[in-house]
Formats: sequence, C-alpha cells, structure tokens
Amino acid sequence: MMLQHAATLLPLTGNGAVAEAMRQIDPDVVAAFPISPQTEVIEAFSGFVADGRVSTEFVPAESEHSALSVCVGAAAAGARAMTATSAQGLALMWEVLYIAAGLRQPIVMALATRALSAPLNIHCDHSDAMGARDSGWVQLWAANAQDAYDLTLLAVRLAEHAAVQLPVLVCYDGYIVSHGLAGVEVLPDEEVRRFVGRRRAPASLLDLAQPLSVGALALPDYYFELRRAQLEAMARVPAALAECAGALGALTGRDFAPVEGFQLGDADVALVALGSTASTLHDVVAEARRAGQKVGLAHLRTFRPFPAAELVRLLDHVPLVAVLDRAVSPGSAPPLTTEVRAALGGRPPAVGIVYGLGGRQPTLRAWVGLVADLWSCVRHGRPYPPLSYFGLREGA
Repeated sequence: MMLQHAATLLPLTGNGAVAEAMRQIDPDVVAAFPISPQTEVIEAFSGFVADGRVSTEFVPAESEHSALSVCVGAAAAGARAMTATSAQGLALMWEVLYIAAGLRQPIVMALATRALSAPLNIHCDHSDAMGARDSGWVQLWAANAQDAYDLTLLAVRLAEHAAVQLPVLVCYDGYIVSHGLAGVEVLPDEEVRRFVGRRRAPASLLDLAQPLSVGALALPDYYFELRRAQLEAMARVPAALAECAGALGALTGRDFAPVEGFQLGDADVALVALGSTASTLHDVVAEARRAGQKVGLAHLRTFRPFPAAELVRLLDHVPLVAVLDRAVSPGSAPPLTTEVRAALGGRPPAVGIVYGLGGRQPTLRAWVGLVADLWSCVRHGRPYPPLSYFGLREGA
C-alpha cells in the first residue's frame, strides 16, 4: 500500500505511545488521576502541557470519578475530551461510565488493564475492562505498543463519527504493553490532525441560541426509547469502524479488522484471544505448525461491539475452539468464553481456559504444551474440559 507520508520510528512504551498519540490529537480537555500502571500516560501528557506542546486544558482531578465527570461536562459543552485509568480507577468511575455512554458523549479513555482488588494486585488481567462491558462504551483492544498508538487515533475519529457518538475505551495490557519498550511508527503531527479533524459536536451546553438539557430525568414514558437509541448507535459501530479503519490503514499500511485470523483455513483447533497474549500466540501457533499440529488463532481487536459475525465466518469449520480468558465471572462462564459460545451457538464447541490472573505469565513452553494437548484431544476424539484453569500451581 502506498503511504501518504513516511512514519517516524520511535522507541516508546505502550503508555508513551498513547501519550504521543494524545499529544498529536491535542484534545481540548484532559482530566485524570494517577494510578498504576496508567500513570505514565498522564505524567507524559502533563509534560506536554507544561512545555506548551499542546493547547489542552489539563485538569488534575481529585479522583477518577471526578476526572470522568470533568470529561462528561467538557464533552457536553462541545469539547474533545480524553482521560486514562486502570483497575480500581475504572471501578471508581463506574457511575460515570454509564452517564457518559447514556449521554452519548464521545470521550476516549486509555485503559491499562489491571487486576481488581482484593487482594491488592497491580499487575495485568482483564477484570477491569470486562466489568465495564455492559456500560455502553466501545472497547478496542491493543496487542502491543503500536496498536495502542494506532487505536488511540482511531478511537477519537470513531467516537465522534456522526453515526456513533459514543465513548471509547482503548484497552492494553498493564505492564506487559504499558511498560514494554518497542519501536512504534508515529505519523507526522499534521497527518494525525487531518485524520482526527476537529470535533463537530451536534449540540453544546454553551450554545445559548439553542438551549438544551443534558442529564435530564427520563421517566418510564421516555427512558426505554432513549436506551434503544443508544443500542442502535452501538449497532452502527462496525460500519463506522470499517470506514475509520480504512482511512487510518491508508496512512499506515496496517489493517485494523475487528478479528484477525491466523492459520485458520485448515485448523483443527482455533485459539481465541485478546490483548498481548495474541502476539505470543502467533509464535505458539507457528511452533505448533512446525510440529505438524493444525492450530490457528483468532485475535480480537474489538470486544464491544462483539464481532460475532466475523468470528462465525472464521471459526465455523474448526472442530474445537479454545477461548483464552484473562478474567472470570463468578457464578458463570468467563466473559470472553460466554460471548464466543453465544456467537457460535455450540457449533463448533468452545471451551473456556482461564489464565494469567493477577499478571501470572505462562511460559512459551507451557503455551506450546497446552496447544499440543488441545490438538491431541481433537485428533484422538477425547473431550476437553468445558472450563479449565491454565497456569495454576500444582494442587491449587
């Protein structure tokens, strides 16, 4: 693909990549509160503010609840608003997550995913993002620092798309991606500014010529219809995402499909994964193929809206689907497993495998062994447990 401008390769962590994207976007308002492992995003961006490299109004709020509340007010006034958080910070925003989505405010939030307390753990899993899955926010998932940069740019244009007008979470694995240093291709500032454009809010609290109410009481005679309108906006996201992703792909040469399939054409086993694990599993699948094991991978970049049709198209011929969940849902199947099973309708069967809670990282050898076991079950007609836990210490 012919790119319009050559990118600059910079050594950046995932947090640094998000901060750099935010600098180029130059939002009107950023409000945030520090929390590991997200803090570096706001530290870096506040430095850009202090050095005069952006024109953003930066609000160091007293809590995450306040930070998102500031963003809601700013967005309702017509501003482009962004924030970032992790784990308990997202949990403290819970009330305002629903308010932002219900008011259709196109806020973009970077989420360095982290385990929820208790017990206290500051390392990666997906409990925070999965807990927010029904809040009405679009969820985009980055596998690496390059994704974190690209998807932050994409999120702004998608959130503000006339057919969408919804808030967007850009999720990336805490410490693994947030603090992992990598080479990131960064577009020229002027190209980013053209790509995201200026926010054209459909209405503003500050427009005295066309006064409106934001956050009004909706009794039973109106609430249902307003909620339905929000659901219809989410249903329009796939088409808008394809449009925005195509425009960004023309600049970067990279693809941003909701699901990326790898070696699935003749697979006996398909792995389904979110986040940085998808990058690891590319190597695991390649190793399995060298060993004669027909294994493939479905790497999800979106979780909300869930790309059910794309998954069915990629997986409907595979004898066994193994869904890798870095979160649990006490009393039910894990979140990603539940979604995949609903999409596939039981054919092919999908087993759930919980791994990596609290930041525990399986070794490459362990991943290779898991895949070999899955493939052996299919080849010899042995059932695999519908739910299992990968990486637990013996006897736990």
